[in-house]
Formats: sequence, structure tokens, C-alpha cells
Amino acid sequence: MNNAFTFTVKSLRFDENYNPSSNTRITTNFANLARGEKRQENLRNALVMIDNRFNSLAHWDNPKSDRYAVELEIITAELNLGAEGNGNTFPVIEILKTNIVDKKTNERIEGIVGNNFSSYVRDYDFSVVLSEHNKSHTEFRTPDNFGDLHGNIFKNFVNSDAYKAKFNKAPVICLSVSSKNTYYRTGNVHPVLGIEYQQDELSLTDEYFGKMGLRARYFMPANSAAPLAFYFHGDLLRDYTNLELIGTISTMETFQKIYRPEIYNANSAAGNQYQPSLNHQDYSLTRIVYDREERSHLAVEQGKFTEERFIKPYQTILEQWFATPVL
Repeated sequence: MNNAFTFTVKSLRFDENYNPSSNTRITTNFANLARGEKRQENLRNALVMIDNRFNSLAHWDNPKSDRYAVELEIITAELNLGAEGNGNTFPVIEILKTNIVDKKTNERIEGIVGNNFSSYVRDYDFSVVLSEHNKSHTEFRTPDNFGDLHGNIFKNFVNSDAYKAKFNKAPVICLSVSSKNTYYRTGNVHPVLGIEYQQDELSLTDEYFGKMGLRARYFMPANSAAPLAFYFHGDLLRDYTNLELIGTISTMETFQKIYRPEIYNANSAAGNQYQPSLNHQDYSLTRIVYDREERSHLAVEQGKFTEERFIKPYQTILEQWFATPVL
């Protein structure tokens, strides 16, 4: 089956003129911002927030806090289904890649890929598979093979020639912490990532991303309101430079402030023991319009779209493919 599936990587600049393509998941954070009457204002304000946050963290040799700018690329990974799939393709993964512009030296520094991770198959798993599986159970359960297909797709992509030709380092995916878990400060403090937290148990997202070959560490950067979850393969603290990490923090913290202001734009910071809550009332809103309710509704529609256009038509060859685990 090795020759049955290959990947094509496409990229598109994400700036104030961005318009989502027909293949983009419209629930994706950056695509949601690029819709409606205030789309260009939304995008411009979000990009300014990212730049400002980057400069606040990269404060050395940066007296006016304006030395750096962050450029973003939308990376789309299309799965080519080979001869048995009649040569069709399906957009399985969409992520953002950061590039850092040093305006003092006129240098352009490559950042980390993986920001704002987006996946149609994940919509299918969480919005269709889990819902159907739990209709017959009184207590919440996950199927035995939950996340296997998605995990194999991701690991095959990262190990593919297409990925290696374009990216030099493994991806880092930065997400919100789980509102169902409690997090505790440790004695570890990183100069950029900030205060490390540990949680009391694995979340469903941790288990799901584990099947992608990723594990999580939780850090709250300086002047942040809550810890972020960093999913990675390898050594997060040694494999990436400070500027690379700051690019990811500034990008993802900005989106989280927009999407989950109750947690990431709270008016007080997480303490030694912290449980995130979307019911928290003491927070500030950004000037950016974001339709969170519509996003949740559309996730179900996109999960069903994935089932009809990808899972059902190619179920046999997909089952043959992911029957052999990817390391």
C-alpha cells in the first residue's frame, strides 16, 4: 500500500487580503475571520496582535518593540488516493506556518509549521463517530480504533517526501488546554515558553494526538492569562530556537484570545492550580468578530461531508492502509 497514497503540499499567503479557498474548512479559525463585512478589518487586527505579541516576547535588542514581523502561510496537505482511488485527492490537513522578518537585519527566518491545525477527518471523528458511538451508551466512551485513521494520515504526511522537501523540522501544534482538567504549576520555567504546568489526567485530545505520534507539555508564557498545550514529537525545548517558539506562541495565543477570550483574554492570570472554564465572566473581548456558535454547528456538517466524500467512498483501501500502524 506504500504507493497507494502520496501527498501534495500547497501554500497560500495569509494576510489581510486572504479569501478562503473552496477546500478550506470554514470552521478553521483563520478562515472564520475572513468572512463577513468586517473580514479585512478582522484579518488586519489579528495580524497586528500577532506582531505585537511577538515583539513583547522577543524584547532583547528590541527597544521600541517593533523589530520583528510575522508572516503566515496556509499549508494544505492533499492526500492523493492513487490508482485505486481513481487518482482523486482529498484535503486532509491544513495548518499555518510562521516566517519571521527581522526588520533590523532584513533577514527572513523560517518558523514552525503546525499552527492552527485543521483536519476534516478530525471533524468526522469528533462530530460523527463519537456521536454515533455514544447513542447506545449511558456513559461516554470512545471506540477502540478512535483516531487510528487520522493518526496514520498525519504520521504518513510528516514522514512523506512532500513534507521533507518543504519543511526542515517536525511540526508543533499549539492548542487550548482542556476545560475538563486541572493544571498545576511545576518548578520549571523556560525563558520563552514560561511557567510549565502539568495536568491531573490525559484529556481526549491528548489521547487523540497521541495516535498522531505527539505528546503534550503545557506552558504559560510571560504576561499570558493561561497555559497553552504544545503537542510535539522530539524535544520541544531543544529542537526549536527561541524565535521559532515565539512565532508559535504569538500566533496561537492571538487566535485563542479571539476564540476563547474567557480563558486566554481573562483579566487575571492562572494561579498555581488552574481549571480553565468557558463560563468565566471576568475577561475582555478583542475588536475581532468571531462566530463561535456557527463554528460548532459547521463542524458537524463538515464531519458528515468527510464521511460522504472520503470515508465511505474509500473505506476499503483506507482500512487496508491503516491496518499497519505507522511508527
